[in-house]
Amino acid sequence: MKKNVLRISHIIHHSKKLRNAPNLLRQEQALLVRFFSHDAQPSIDIWKAHRHSCVPSERARVCRSSSSTTKSLSGTFTRDVSTTMKLGNSLSGSVSNKQLSCMQVQLRRGFSSDAALPPHQELGMPSLSPTMSEGNIARWLKKEGDKVSPGEVLCEVETDKATVEMESMEDGYLAKIVRGDGTQGIKVGEVIAITVEDEEDIAKFKDYTPSASGASAAAAKESPEPTPPKKEVVVEPVTSPEPKVSKPSAAAPSGDRIFASPLARNLAEEHKVPLSSIKGTGPDGSIVKADVEEYLASHGKEAPKAKGGAPAALALDYTDIPHSQIRKITASRLLLSKQTIPHYYLTVDTCVDRLMDLRGQLNALQEASGGKRLSVNDLVIKAAALALQKVPQCNSSWTDDHIRQFHNVNINVAVQTENGLFVPVVRDANKKGLSSIAEEVRQLAQKARENSLKPEDYEGGTFTVTNLGGPFGIKQFCAIINPPQSGILAVGSAEKRVVPSSGPEQYKFASFMSVTLSCDHRVIDGAIGAEWLKAFKGYIENPESMLL
Repeated sequence: MKKNVLRISHIIHHSKKLRNAPNLLRQEQALLVRFFSHDAQPSIDIWKAHRHSCVPSERARVCRSSSSTTKSLSGTFTRDVSTTMKLGNSLSGSVSNKQLSCMQVQLRRGFSSDAALPPHQELGMPSLSPTMSEGNIARWLKKEGDKVSPGEVLCEVETDKATVEMESMEDGYLAKIVRGDGTQGIKVGEVIAITVEDEEDIAKFKDYTPSASGASAAAAKESPEPTPPKKEVVVEPVTSPEPKVSKPSAAAPSGDRIFASPLARNLAEEHKVPLSSIKGTGPDGSIVKADVEEYLASHGKEAPKAKGGAPAALALDYTDIPHSQIRKITASRLLLSKQTIPHYYLTVDTCVDRLMDLRGQLNALQEASGGKRLSVNDLVIKAAALALQKVPQCNSSWTDDHIRQFHNVNINVAVQTENGLFVPVVRDANKKGLSSIAEEVRQLAQKARENSLKPEDYEGGTFTVTNLGGPFGIKQFCAIINPPQSGILAVGSAEKRVVPSSGPEQYKFASFMSVTLSCDHRVIDGAIGAEWLKAFKGYIENPESMLL
């Protein structure tokens, strides 16, 4: 009975300590984890070193003290500090695997075995816009060995939308530039440079090369449980070389039935290509037309020979133009828009005679006062903003849980440049005067042509206006919605038409401009879109109302 009481008190004593383990793990300066054996042996202490700020001499001293401590504990724990993380399972579930993995990463960093490198900081490719997944280094403004201070510009990064300056966050020296000028396709978080605190440490990073594979391998070794699945994933790519040559040769002698679409079968017969030599990518491995075309393209020299000695087709002369970041992101976003947003289009013709008269009067006043001239697009932006204020349902966006209706009317304006299509934003356009809108659009367009837009210059728009009429004479077109917005207005050119006049058999000339509203049907119903176009047309045909 007495032995049972002692055993129960022993369990209660240890369970209290175990309940305290998560609190100990959350401490930042010193981390004390205790593992309790069944024989109530002395506990094992694991010290958490600071990250890269741990001086090598101090690091070695801490490692030596911790290793000597482990040797004195009855020989039950003799591995290094990183191995002690495996004791987490003995804490009866009190410590989560997430906390243990974080602790292991910090310990591995603090007790780095690479004593040749001094304390340093790795600068990764920053995420400078919500849609950025990779970036390019346009140019470095600092050289290796330069001293850097907080706020100083290190380099210019070409993001998916603009070229942005990357600033230093701390004092130090730029020891190594890992990714030089013009490097493209750098993933967010990938190391691009190394900084150190002391100038004498710069030379030690002359031949430094960060090993991304080593870091990923270390991350894989840190968690003992995920390692078996990773070994299975490594085995799978071994089967990927099948599509090279072995697949068609193996398929030829087999007598199994080959599934192909009728169009693919006819195309293969026309070019006298055996279906057994073509790898299918359709459902269940069936051969489709694209597979036959790809085969013919890859065997272009062999196909003409099968046509009774017909002369081989002349090779096309072409130039491959690399994708820019803005081109890649524009392609992906517009493809996403057309595939996921149910577009519909509403077109209306607006008489712009009074608008042109008012513009002429305002430009005369602007020139007299030394101001800049107003464009038709400036008046269109103002009319669209006021129409959004009048019909706020069109100033909204779709989310999975609700429709978000914005109280700010921020108009994105499409600007075409040599580098691609940019959409800088005019904020609170409904509250600004025409001269303010004209000046802001002019400045943003200039920055877009210089590829110097900052994220605040193009983020936060709620509606977009694109005009191909004035500059290019396009009569009418349909634009693709700029997600996550729910509407975009496509503005065509103005043309003169003969229209009936007030009297019988009387006619007159009038200028009309076609505009097309692209709507997201999830947010804007047809009647709501028509109501917005009616309001927009009212402001265009009665432009004086925009000045009230």
